Amino acid sequence: MVQVRAVTAVLATAALLMTAGCSSGDEGGSDGSGTFPGLGSTPPQSSSSRSASPEETPPAKGSVKVLRTVTEDLDSPWGLAPLPEGGLLVSSRDKGTITRIDEKTGKKTVLGEVPGVAAAGEGGLLGIALSPGYASDHMIYAYLTTASDNRIVRMLYDERKPSGEQLGAPDTIFRGIPKGMIHNGGRIAFGPDKMLYAGAGETGDRGQAQDKKALGGKILRMTPEGEPAPGNPFGDSVVYSYGHRNVQGLAWDDKQRLWASEFGQDTWDELNQIKPGDNYGWPVVEGIGDNAKYHNPVAQWHTDDASPSGIAYAEGSLWMAGLKGERLWRIPLNGTKTSADPEAFLKGKYGRLRTVVSAGGDRLWLTTSETDGRGSPTKGDDLLLEVQVK
Repeated sequence: MVQVRAVTAVLATAALLMTAGCSSGDEGGSDGSGTFPGLGSTPPQSSSSRSASPEETPPAKGSVKVLRTVTEDLDSPWGLAPLPEGGLLVSSRDKGTITRIDEKTGKKTVLGEVPGVAAAGEGGLLGIALSPGYASDHMIYAYLTTASDNRIVRMLYDERKPSGEQLGAPDTIFRGIPKGMIHNGGRIAFGPDKMLYAGAGETGDRGQAQDKKALGGKILRMTPEGEPAPGNPFGDSVVYSYGHRNVQGLAWDDKQRLWASEFGQDTWDELNQIKPGDNYGWPVVEGIGDNAKYHNPVAQWHTDDASPSGIAYAEGSLWMAGLKGERLWRIPLNGTKTSADPEAFLKGKYGRLRTVVSAGGDRLWLTTSETDGRGSPTKGDDLLLEVQVK
């Protein structure tokens, strides 16, 4: 049962004493042996966190049905981008390639290898996104780890060329995001405003998260050309929100509100509703705290139960893929709060779950992540699934 609790000042102090290392079990915490064993919890709702007007809420209980395995034998899949003309693009973190998958037959076609990828630890070729003008410019954006930094590039995709030669030379639009063996962030997505958002991890250097001049431990917002987006909260800066540890999930609900999933360390993973300029607390607070200076998460999970990566919105709920938790979480929403307890599905059935994106209506695309160095890979273990949800 989901527990509701407020984290005391003692927990906030304890969070400062924890180490920043990752274990072999996930990409955000150490050994996941925190002292709070609940499945998940949501903070008490103040008047300021309630919706200004009633919104239609989904049923308290949902369901998940795996309709089919679209394809298998993927290698360290990370980013996933459905194409408007049909098919999906998937990035391989370790190989540095982008592959097109026919969603009907499962056939895989390698577009090409992205130059400059230096895969190591949790770094490599991470998130991908289509340009807002993809219908006319055919540009693919990618977040990647190089020998010196994490950066965002864009490439022309020309499917008329032979397999392996369909990606144009990368044009770097933004560079200088700190890199590390851990906590590289990596999720990118274009928002309803056609601006590019990116989750940047703090690479284990916790002080970056509270430094608004540093790029690590942030959500960034920029134009498609890599310039600070108009309306950003800190003037001529791409920083949109701060106090993050390792954001790997970004999604918008049907009211165009931004949500982000975030790895905790030992105690709490988080689902946050993102407000420009807000401080989300790391490393001072992990999970729900009692200091109004920091924006509390909407929901939190013990690190054994989540270690969240991708998130998607469908059927009135957010859906969150868990790596160490090996499950798909449903978080039903009422405005900017939960309308019922989060529910877990597919627990242990497909192993580590990395990325989930909307397939339209009540369908999701979901990838597994057994070949990321922390799973138990066997031939065919990393899959692309089509899932029906309620």
